[in-house]
Amino acid sequence: MEIKCLAQGHNAVIWPGLEPITRSGIHSHPTRKLECNLDSGNHPLISKGTLVHAQAVDKFEPNKWGYKIETANGNDLLLTVKSAVNCSVGEYQLDILTHVLKDEEKKDEYRKQLAAKVYLLFNPWCKDDTVYMESEEEKAEYVLNDVGYLYYGTSRYLGKMHWNFGQFDEDVFKCVLYLLEEHLDVEHRNNSVVMSRKMSAAVNVQDDGGVLHGRWDGEYTDGAKPTSWQGSVAILEQYMNTKESVKYGQCWVFSGVLTTVMRCLGIPTRSVTNFSSAHDTDRSVTIDECVDENDDMIDELNYDSVWNFHVWNDCWMARPDLPVGFGGWQAIDATPQETSEGIFQTGPASLNAIKQGLVYLPHDAPFVFAEVNADRVYWQCKRKYGDWDMTKIRTVTSDIGKNISTKAVGSARRHDVTDQYKYPECEFAISISVYCRDTSGLSNWTIYERWIDRYDRLSSLLTEKIHWLFPVKFEWPYPGLSSYEVQNAE
Repeated sequence: MEIKCLAQGHNAVIWPGLEPITRSGIHSHPTRKLECNLDSGNHPLISKGTLVHAQAVDKFEPNKWGYKIETANGNDLLLTVKSAVNCSVGEYQLDILTHVLKDEEKKDEYRKQLAAKVYLLFNPWCKDDTVYMESEEEKAEYVLNDVGYLYYGTSRYLGKMHWNFGQFDEDVFKCVLYLLEEHLDVEHRNNSVVMSRKMSAAVNVQDDGGVLHGRWDGEYTDGAKPTSWQGSVAILEQYMNTKESVKYGQCWVFSGVLTTVMRCLGIPTRSVTNFSSAHDTDRSVTIDECVDENDDMIDELNYDSVWNFHVWNDCWMARPDLPVGFGGWQAIDATPQETSEGIFQTGPASLNAIKQGLVYLPHDAPFVFAEVNADRVYWQCKRKYGDWDMTKIRTVTSDIGKNISTKAVGSARRHDVTDQYKYPECEFAISISVYCRDTSGLSNWTIYERWIDRYDRLSSLLTEKIHWLFPVKFEWPYPGLSSYEVQNAE
């Protein structure tokens, strides 16, 4: 008996390198009935979609399991098995049961359990899959390409390093399956949003003993320097062999490994570098710099920071949990910076939501927005009655988020994706209001009205020949709060 998994119209794909699943030797009988069963996880249940009884069908349907007998030649059968489009990804045990009827009262049963496992992945070639990507060139780059470049340096002096993602390596695949088992319940493995969020946590050691230790103090005597890694394969092999987190990594290493994991699962993913990248610690979407009367930094008051560069990931998927228009590229980040829901995980955050300033949309949009688009606010601080008296002295709006870079599709060149994250600083569209937490720590939401100062500055640059008409209307996402409307016309 030969069995093949249909690789179109659903999210099942055959892992490269596995031979076709074959089994022969079933004796011919006048009457027989086949059953095709698949199970996943330690406690498979029909109610959770982890135990499947595939039915014989004449025509496959997108959201149902089924199988067809393609050919029957003597003792040999060729079956085509199709998965439901929304089934969980990962490892399945496939059982073929043959019932042979000798007479009306007796039944002999031959149970054939295939030695090989069946592995289901997300399928960006399938239009019904949440990770469907139309462009063949982009799929070739973001799913199939097992090498690439990671960018580093400063916004003025950009460098790039070669990185071997190695998502088709068999040991890498085994490690990714192990990460699924350790970090995500089977019934949630059909959800690309949950999957990407959990994998961003699984790649760092914090909370749950993930793949990589991060270290930034220069002390690497008990491990490898972050700069010594040239790819993900050695890291994931070491982690799989020892079941201990690998020492050490920094942002580009976390990103490279996460790209490998996500591409291995079939989710289109790219590593992205943001230059002059902000680290906002209090969800204010500003970088607050406290200085004394001599304009010297007051370290004890400065918790936010700006890095020369930071590397994270974008993955491609629909967002059925969000309003229409917020699918596509989603930012995720495995570098442990700030906790989200008590865990060091980041994303997925819709790039479209970040660009529009809709930071109330999940997940972790305020943090990612600040990384690429925060204002740098300077405060002069003086001691007064034992406390700090703070006066805002200036705001710099163009310091953060420059030359956001990834490898170009089908080319060794750099592709600048800054315009996918933010509007140009000189465009009035950047003035869309941002919902953010008040820096005082109060729970109420306030409007971050950066656009007012920017409009005043832009207006002074306009000539008599330029006329602006820019209406902005936002509806609050929270009941009981009034809508906010601004109309500027000239």
